[in-house]
Amino acid sequence: MTVAQSTQSPSQQTRQHVKYDRLVAAARSLPRLKVAVAHPCDAASLGAVFEAVELGLIDPILVGPQAKIMAAAAGLGKPVATMRIVDAPHSHAAAEKAVELVRAGEAEALMKGSLHTDELMGAVVRREGGLRTARRISHCFVMDVPDHETALIITDAAVNITPTLEDKVHIVQNAIDLARALRVDPVRVAILSAMETVNPKVPSTIEAAALCKMADRGQITGGILDGPLALDNAIDLGAAKIKKIQSPVAGQANVLVVPDLEAGNMLAKSLTFLADADAAGIVLGARVPVILTSRADSTITRLASCAVASLVADAQRNQLAMPEV
Repeated sequence: MTVAQSTQSPSQQTRQHVKYDRLVAAARSLPRLKVAVAHPCDAASLGAVFEAVELGLIDPILVGPQAKIMAAAAGLGKPVATMRIVDAPHSHAAAEKAVELVRAGEAEALMKGSLHTDELMGAVVRREGGLRTARRISHCFVMDVPDHETALIITDAAVNITPTLEDKVHIVQNAIDLARALRVDPVRVAILSAMETVNPKVPSTIEAAALCKMADRGQITGGILDGPLALDNAIDLGAAKIKKIQSPVAGQANVLVVPDLEAGNMLAKSLTFLADADAAGIVLGARVPVILTSRADSTITRLASCAVASLVADAQRNQLAMPEV
């Protein structure tokens, strides 16, 4: 029985999660990730922590109102006696304290609990005392799409609303670095638009062409870029052949860079709700990975998010840290 199946009800076990299983297995071979969990005060967020602990993925520090954390644990019938709890009076203070633990070297990642994403990210991006680096912060979904051979990384569908060309350089580089941390080789990046030809009337096609030229000149490294590409000819070889697109990326992209947040959000949710895909989420570009889970996430999605963060943190241990700003 796979990791995914062992954490699901019998009715869910018909759905295979081979790609997420591989991620979880890879993460379990690494040291437990030290994670500061901000405000885990409800069953969903604290339950995700226990699930990851039981699989040996994380070593958590629970940051928030101690009484609420204890009550949530009691409701789950789970003991927290062996876990470190750092008391903080409310969610805003919990986010700030979790960031402080990272800055002090006591945690290697952040995890969202039962607080708004904006609260946590506000503490992360704060210029004084935050976790900024020279990189633009961006979000990636690592999506397990049934019947698709490889996992798909979609960026950015959650942080950057209307990214500039300069922003997209960082978004693309963050996604490439993530793919390499997940041991993807080669990393094939499709810069998406509504068409596969450069059209002066469609700004996203011009930006796609510029990003590809920047990769040619070494301004983006570690991946093979092509664009503009429409979604069909980015991920389907048959569609690419029909359009007579000859490219090492077309039809076999594993990173999809969307024009803006609206397009990315709709793409990710379409895959989730129409294609039964799962979407593990992570924020990159800060000093440490930030795990964003949702109350609607399945168990395996939460575990995959933790596994992705563990693999990213391991990659960061093996390279020079990005400079702070």
